[in-house]
Amino acid sequence: MKCLRCGYCCKNLSVMIVGDPKLGIREGNIIHHNGLGNPCKHLKQISEFKYKCAIHKYKWYKKTPCYQHGQIERSKNDLCRMGEFVLKKNENKKAVI
Repeated sequence: MKCLRCGYCCKNLSVMIVGDPKLGIREGNIIHHNGLGNPCKHLKQISEFKYKCAIHKYKWYKKTPCYQHGQIERSKNDLCRMGEFVLKKNENKKAVI
């Protein structure tokens, strides 16, 4: 699945994350991100509906639940359906304003 960087998952999903990126994945450095509309501490906003994760650059990132997140896709090249929905919804909201 190709993430569209809409920020939805990083704000709304309950997941375990790395506390201090410099320490990596190790005991005592894994914390709970509750979701509930609160952005993950590693989420950086680029523009109104575009976000970036500050920990993608670390080698250990591929071992995190965030990297493993997916949907039922036919191909790893399929666009994220949730991201498509969120971005389309926000575009429609902007058009109404």
